[in-house]
Amino acid sequence: MTVAAPTVRRRGWRALDTAGAGLALDLTLYAVSAAFAAVTALTSTLLPHRAWGAVAAAGYLLASLAVAAQLLIRRRHPASPLIDLPARWAVTTFAWATTALLPVVLQSVERAGGRTDRAQEEVIVVEESGRRLVDTGTPYLGHDAIAALPPGEQLLGYTPYQPGMALFGLPRAAVDAAWTDARVWFAFATAVALALAVRTLRRSGTPGEPGGPDAAVLRAVQAATVLPVCALTLATGGDDLPVLALCLLALAFAAADRPGRAGVAVGLAGALKLFAWPVALVLIIWGATRRAGRRVAASAVGLPVAALLPVLLVDRDALVENVLRFPLGHGLVTSPAQSPFPGHLVATTLPAGRAIAVGLLLAAGLAIAVRLARRPPRTAADTALVCGYGLLAAILLMPSTRFGYLLYPLAFLAWAPALARSDSADSAHPAGSVGSVGSVGSAEPVGSARSANHRAEDADTAYT
Repeated sequence: MTVAAPTVRRRGWRALDTAGAGLALDLTLYAVSAAFAAVTALTSTLLPHRAWGAVAAAGYLLASLAVAAQLLIRRRHPASPLIDLPARWAVTTFAWATTALLPVVLQSVERAGGRTDRAQEEVIVVEESGRRLVDTGTPYLGHDAIAALPPGEQLLGYTPYQPGMALFGLPRAAVDAAWTDARVWFAFATAVALALAVRTLRRSGTPGEPGGPDAAVLRAVQAATVLPVCALTLATGGDDLPVLALCLLALAFAAADRPGRAGVAVGLAGALKLFAWPVALVLIIWGATRRAGRRVAASAVGLPVAALLPVLLVDRDALVENVLRFPLGHGLVTSPAQSPFPGHLVATTLPAGRAIAVGLLLAAGLAIAVRLARRPPRTAADTALVCGYGLLAAILLMPSTRFGYLLYPLAFLAWAPALARSDSADSAHPAGSVGSVGSVGSAEPVGSARSANHRAEDADTAYT
């Protein structure tokens, strides 16, 4: 009885996801996104966002019309190749190109032509950190250097990222041109990481019926690309997208039972931004259940540490000022991130609200730690669910946060079904896997009577 409710919810989602061979939900996604982009273009107070909305609304609308045409074709010609999975991939690719990549190009060109309202602050911060890395050996300004800046520029003096993020600013340090805009390289890194993740999932999964592994991968990719919170972020700021894509690649490697590669991918993400560190911790625990914790940790911890050490040796105080003091609210200026989530509302409206919000955040962290200790994730899908729900709780309870950070939990939760099917396929064909030698893990013996579908259902409901 304890699994009945999650199973019903899973079957309800599957019915919605597969309605009209997946086209009904595609149409809903693109149509709602078109409306969101249009409203953004008309009402946003942020000029880069308005510029994105004007272009993206047309892209989403064209994708909606394409899917509507596919539904009409399906009614008259159910066997037409224009409605099968490759055609849906083509529409998704078109949607991402027109709602994310095209706005990146247009805003980069306009910015290179002299427009000062075609990039968010994080683009400028990353590019300046690249210049400083070349000039001084560290991407960070120290406390005194930031204090010497005019009050209106002190916020841009902070670089609240890990040292690896400065690499995206190196092209701009060499040449001032449209193609050296940091967002161009954010988009390139995101596309490469997602392509590798899709390739890994397709190889480790088992192609099947509509709504099967390939369709689940498509839905996962849509959540990480054409969902407005992702497309808007890439087009106007972009620094979160390569971090997210590398984390998703790490989860794909985990689903393919490649713990070493999973550690490398999440380690690269951790060398860019702190948001990847909780994902690395959960992946290390996943690796430990498969007697591969050290292999995951070697790169998941080693790569961020290797990125930090040279900067630490050049200017330790500057590193601490940017990476620790500023995010914790102890810098010369405070972060402008003030999305109206529960943690921010508690911190700003209640007496001693900040202390209460921090207490709630710590309580949520403790609950997740207890869950990890009692039921460590044994599959990639379970790992994605833990990361998704954990980061969602953290984002909602943090005193200062951004709406755009929701792209992390949304993508992790959307990828869980695709990862579950790859987990199941790996368990069904355990040659060389830990399950085949009796190691601790989620894999079952080859002769298990349980089907791959049952294992996939368990992975989908493990965290509920």
